[in-house]
Amino acid sequence: MASTYTSIHYHIVWTTYKREAVLDASKKRDLFNYFYGILKNKKCHMHKINGVEDHLHMAISLHPSIALADLVKDMKLASSKMIKSTKLFRDFNGWQEGYGAFTFSYSALDGIVKYIVNQEEHHKKESFLDEFIVLLEENGVEYDPRYLL
Repeated sequence: MASTYTSIHYHIVWTTYKREAVLDASKKRDLFNYFYGILKNKKCHMHKINGVEDHLHMAISLHPSIALADLVKDMKLASSKMIKSTKLFRDFNGWQEGYGAFTFSYSALDGIVKYIVNQEEHHKKESFLDEFIVLLEENGVEYDPRYLL
């Protein structure tokens, strides 16, 4: 076999610093486009991104030469600089440390995308913390509740 074939998919979630509700819905498209560009430059693919005032969800396909931790670090650093330099979100103080990343199979992509598309509706009924705990538990991730506050 002369070629490498991969199917590496992640549902990634992270929050604003202290989960501050600063991501203005009317300006999110600029941020989302910025993330699309970062991923394209790293030979990764954004299937869907969405979020509400205090956090983001994205479904991506990762290029096999890219380490997930490096990608997330680069996206958070670059987007923080862009947001602050352009004053895209007036009260933005950065991203919270850490993130959640959950693998999924290609066959689950449509369901993950629908979940991400429906974030605004979803959060009329469930808090971010409740949602994140469900994601952790559904994916078998052990966690210490003290670090989720």
